[in-house]
Amino acid sequence: MNYKPVVVGNQSNDSTDLPFSSSSKDSPDVGFKPSREEEKKDTEDPRNKDSEVPRTEEPRVNQEKDACVNSTNTINTVSTTVNAACLDDNAIKENIVYGCDDDPNMPELEEIVYSNDDEDVGAEADINNLDTHIPVCPILTTRIYKDHPVEHINGDIYSAPQTRRMTKSVTEQAMFKEPKKVWTLVDLPNSKKAIGTKWVYKNKKDERGIVIKNKARLVAQGYTQEEGIDYDEVFAPVSRIEAIRLFLAYSSFKDSVLYQMDVKSAFLYGNIEEEVCVCQPPGFEDLDLPDRVYKVEKALYGLHQAPRAWYETLLTYLLDNRFQRGKIDKTLFIRRDKGDILVVQVYVDDISFGSTKKSLCTDFDKMMHKKFQMSSIGELTFFLGLQVKQKEEGIFISQGKYVTEILKKFGFSDVKTASTPMETHKPLLKDAHGEDVDEHLYRSMIRSLMCLTSSRPDIMFAVCTCARFQVNPKSSHLHVVKRIFRYLKGPPKLGLWYPKDIPFDLVAYTNSDYAGASLDRKSTIGVCQFLRCRLISWQCKK
Repeated sequence: MNYKPVVVGNQSNDSTDLPFSSSSKDSPDVGFKPSREEEKKDTEDPRNKDSEVPRTEEPRVNQEKDACVNSTNTINTVSTTVNAACLDDNAIKENIVYGCDDDPNMPELEEIVYSNDDEDVGAEADINNLDTHIPVCPILTTRIYKDHPVEHINGDIYSAPQTRRMTKSVTEQAMFKEPKKVWTLVDLPNSKKAIGTKWVYKNKKDERGIVIKNKARLVAQGYTQEEGIDYDEVFAPVSRIEAIRLFLAYSSFKDSVLYQMDVKSAFLYGNIEEEVCVCQPPGFEDLDLPDRVYKVEKALYGLHQAPRAWYETLLTYLLDNRFQRGKIDKTLFIRRDKGDILVVQVYVDDISFGSTKKSLCTDFDKMMHKKFQMSSIGELTFFLGLQVKQKEEGIFISQGKYVTEILKKFGFSDVKTASTPMETHKPLLKDAHGEDVDEHLYRSMIRSLMCLTSSRPDIMFAVCTCARFQVNPKSSHLHVVKRIFRYLKGPPKLGLWYPKDIPFDLVAYTNSDYAGASLDRKSTIGVCQFLRCRLISWQCKK
């Protein structure tokens, strides 16, 4: 039979031909579409205009059928535009108009036999002749759940997203993790004052400035503590920047790879001897006992005695595991195994270590994980503001990221560069009659430059000279400071290079300008120390 279906509804594309479709309750709907040559011939034939059948519209039974029939969804794929309309069996029967029986241009339909019996295969359909018009109902019949039931979730629902490597590391740590009882909820003792607490939020970034961790930490307001009442001894050794450079230079000399690890909540491992009470954390107050306070048993962050308590805990653990503490640098620990050596440098909770034998580093990593909850960062790349690049020829230290930050902070990203930090034959004077400038801005710029001298000895003299006028700075002093920033804009990636395979002999140099200060006629002394060609220490002192 030759018949042409007419679908009643709003068509989004008038130029699209209607499909030939057949419907049966016992078989799925399958549509047929003539080839392109037949469509073109059928369109160009003038007799088709006279044989068109007017479209009629039948009343709808309910609102759902009306919405389903009268709507057409256009689905854009790679190269096909699909006109979709949801039609049930009754709607198809109502809107098929049989006509054009005598039209010779109308293509004949292939007969397809449908069978529900598995044994009776029947005739096969031509896949290339299938229509791409797929009926889609606009009324949603499938619900997509964003919130799943708790019983369907595997693992701890309160833990952060973790990779397989992180999950394995956490599982190993759980075997040796020591329970930490930080505090106990008690009534406030007589003659005791509770110390306030607050939450500190911080975005941790890498050397490229990309946020890698969002941290939230509960900190005690230790500035309210009184000496002799809340704490006695608070001194804790901290490694100097010269010791860090010496540690890097020695590692390059020994041709050892440096690694880094971080102790999670390090201060909470230290035990404090004094009786300290803190207020309940904001947002986590006990509704039943709001007047009680927490008696601290561990060294909470913010307390004056917290760094000392943590250092004592770490020192005891390392000495028990055959480590020796440095005689001069108390934050340096050494462990010898026959002809090999393991060196560990500690700066509060950041630990960097290296060895001439890789297995010693692996054993040290496992040893620390048994006692503390650690996060192994891998090879040392960023330590105390220094960018460390370990190469086959040596180690390169720089502060390129920090230079970019301070140039952007003070608005020197797009300025003309200078070839020297300051003019050589124009000394700075007091300039009592000069124009005053903002002291806070001047001191902030000096403070930023002082932090940069950790790896830039070329600006040491100029920065120290400008730092003498922080009390009442003038415009002439600010002009010299701006020149230092313009000098940094030129070569921002300068740093220190520690090569390998070079002797480790100590060489020192010193010089003086002999009454070079224009105000008090004092001399300025410059000193620098090398390990052959590795610059490890320098200073500029009046």
